[in-house]
Amino acid sequence: MILRPFLHTDPVAISYLFGCGGKACGAVVDPLGDVGCYLDAARDAGLKILYVFDTHIHADHVSAGRRLAEAAGAEYVLFAEARASPGFRAVRDREVLPLGNVVVEVVHTPGHTPEHVCLLVTDRTRAGEPWFVLTGHTLMVGDVGRTELAANPAEGARLLFHSLNRLKALSDYVEVLPGAYSGSVCGRRLSGKPASTIGFEKRHNAAFRIAEEDAFVASMLMDIPPPRPRARELRASNGGWTTA
Repeated sequence: MILRPFLHTDPVAISYLFGCGGKACGAVVDPLGDVGCYLDAARDAGLKILYVFDTHIHADHVSAGRRLAEAAGAEYVLFAEARASPGFRAVRDREVLPLGNVVVEVVHTPGHTPEHVCLLVTDRTRAGEPWFVLTGHTLMVGDVGRTELAANPAEGARLLFHSLNRLKALSDYVEVLPGAYSGSVCGRRLSGKPASTIGFEKRHNAAFRIAEEDAFVASMLMDIPPPRPRARELRASNGGWTTA
């Protein structure tokens, strides 16, 4: 397994390159900015990029997903029901994409946005069960994603509650690799530590710990942080839709 995180500061976000060194194939998740850094990292790691994923249609930055996919000769991947501009590979819940000895399972986790997915990653040379989950803005270290950027906030919160329960069902040792850390506008109490585990977040993430749906929704409707300036325009520029 090869895994390379990219920590961005303007905006605050995390992208990832990962894949199978033995079979020389990989994927990039949630890229932004200059695509050259991902191409260079893949070359240095000996990987051919086969897939470029956006976990969701972003409202805090301009995605580099389509540009990177074109530059790398890769497929650009979004959830099948994403209301997005055409020209992407549509994947569905529980669909599995192979990367040599590495396997990526798509888990639909609506709430932050309707089309959001998490990516459950297994390295079959190590074990037959998942090693880590790329959670985008569904579950982050210390908090969960806001729910009003692309939906009614209460409806989004109810969707997110059920999505988080899917993640809670994972083994406690599964690593959580989110799409943001402290300083991002996509969460309220984010840690500056950019990775965690399911078990640690179940114990110490206040929002993730809430077990009752109405209480979770009420919590999510309190102290909603201001969105990044031009959030609706950014989501539209990434091919998505917003509420009126």
